[in-house]
Order: sequence, then C-alpha cells, then structure tokens
Amino acid sequence: MAISPAELAAQLGVPFRGDGSIAIEGVATLQNAAPGRLSFLANPRYRQYLGTTRAAAVVIASQDEEHCPVPALISANPYATYARAAALLYPSATTQRGVHPSACVDPDARLAEDAWIGPMTVIEAGVVIEAGAQIGPACVIAQGARVGAHSRLVAQVTLCHGVQIGCRALIHPGVVIGSDGFGIANESGHWIKVPQVGSVVIGDDVEIGANTSIDRGAVEDTVLEDGVKLDNQIQVGHNVHIGAHTAIAGCVGIAGSARIGRHCAIGGGAGILGHLELADHVQVTAMTLVTRSLTEPGIYSSGVPAQPGKAWNRNYARIRELDELARRVRELEKKLAASGEA
Repeated sequence: MAISPAELAAQLGVPFRGDGSIAIEGVATLQNAAPGRLSFLANPRYRQYLGTTRAAAVVIASQDEEHCPVPALISANPYATYARAAALLYPSATTQRGVHPSACVDPDARLAEDAWIGPMTVIEAGVVIEAGAQIGPACVIAQGARVGAHSRLVAQVTLCHGVQIGCRALIHPGVVIGSDGFGIANESGHWIKVPQVGSVVIGDDVEIGANTSIDRGAVEDTVLEDGVKLDNQIQVGHNVHIGAHTAIAGCVGIAGSARIGRHCAIGGGAGILGHLELADHVQVTAMTLVTRSLTEPGIYSSGVPAQPGKAWNRNYARIRELDELARRVRELEKKLAASGEA
C-alpha cells in the first residue's frame, strides 16, 4: 500500500516536517533506500548515511532533525515508531475462516465460526479454538489444548495435550509446546523417567520464534506471562516461569524451574541454570552463563570476547596458572602478617 508521510505521521501521532504529499510504498535502510521508501535512524553508527539518503522520509529523533535532508517523522523512540509504520505499510495477510478439506478435526473439538484450520492440520478431542484464530498447515493441536482469540500458528506447530495459548499469540513454524521436560531420576545407575504431569500456560500477545521448544511442567505448569517475546531455537525447560514483557534472543537455554522476572532481556546464546531467579529488569548479555540468582536489576555479562588466536593461547596459559598464583599470594600474605606481628 502507498501512504503520504503526512498521513503516516498523523496515524502514528508524531510530528512531521517537510513535503507531506509524496508517496511512501515500503521501507528500506538509510544507505540503500530508493525514492518511495521510509527509513529510520535509531543507532548512532548509521548517522553517517543520513546526509546522503535517498529515502522519501526518515523517522528520526529531534536532535537529528537538522541533519536530515528529506522529510522527517520526529519521534522520541524512532525504532518503535518505525515498527508501527512498517506494520501499516505491510498489513498482515487477510485472515481465512473455515476448515480445509484435508484437515482432520475431532467432532469433540470446539472451533469458533470465524477461525481457520489449514491443510493437513490435526485437531484432537476437547480442543478449543477461539474467535479469529488462524491455524496454519500441518499443525497438531493435541487433546484438551486451547488457542486464544486471534492467535496465529504459522505452520507445523505442535501443541501437546492441555497446552493453553492466550490471545493474539504469534507462533512460528516448527515450535513445540508442551513436550515432556527432562525429568529423570537415578536408581542404582539406571535412569527412571519422572512423569511430567504439568502443562504450559502462555499469556496474551506472546510471540515464539521458529523451532523453539517449551517443555511442560513436571508437577506445576511452565508459564510465559503476557507480552513475552522469544526468538528462534530457544529451549525453555520444565516449570520455567518467564515474567511479562521479557524478550529472549536466539539459542538461549533455560534449565528447569528457573524464574525470570518481568521486562528482562536475555542475549543470544546465554544459558541459565535451573532453580535460579532473575529479578525484574535484568539484562543478560550474549553468551553469558548465569550460575547464580540475580536479585538486583542491571546488566550482567560473562564469557571471553573473541581475540586473535595467539593472544588467546597466551592468555589461557596464564588463566591455568591463576589458582597456583592465588595460593602463593595467600602464603606470602600470611608470612608478611606474621612478620609484622613479630
């Protein structure tokens, strides 16, 4: 769709300056934008491209307005405003309703009249699909599961028995929700499976990225509160509780019974051990291993950034000597203390 910058600014509720009559038909980066495209400046490292951009309009902060050579939408949060603008320029696909002839729907399932069940999807007994929900192709919704109003399962999503999905969820291909958690007990050197009798409860406005797995609870439920955003290929262990509006990047592993607070941000590849607690407003940077509870808001990091191989080899050799060095320092401190007393 095409829209003028002035009309776009009015719909977004932000100030606008410049020629408001030109047509915007899509989005692009500052450096690669062609006429008719909307761009944005949120990261200072891209400010170098602002003066030469060919975009039809740019979403910028007020301090960058004087350096913008094209029409500008002024925002205190350019990236969020750009996100809302892009949603207007690229509206979601038209919803469908009904049941595809190739879908297999148990007669005991309850489907809203305006819901859509896509091709090759299986809906088992006791399932509830609420108003406007869109279930894409090749999904499996197992016995007793519920999908809230206007939620969308894109394709090949598996909801195991009893899983509860809130309203307006977006669940990407390959997601598995409610498979058994990793519960095993050792008896005389042999592993015995611990039955996983809880479920998974997911709130409203949650997004779950492709190929993410969320285990069902061992006894009580695994819970994702409202507004949680998960990236691709995340593992959420059994009985994990993730607070509202927390965002977690790709390849994070969260072990069983961890509790993550609200408004947290977990960087890609991080690991969180089981039974730990993270306070609200905790930020964990990429590749960090969390081995203890984080009880205060703030930014937490671990791991060693990349460096040239030769430098790493030298540094690692010294790391291996730290324990012996610390022991020798303690001995010297004891001798100095004894000498001072004498």
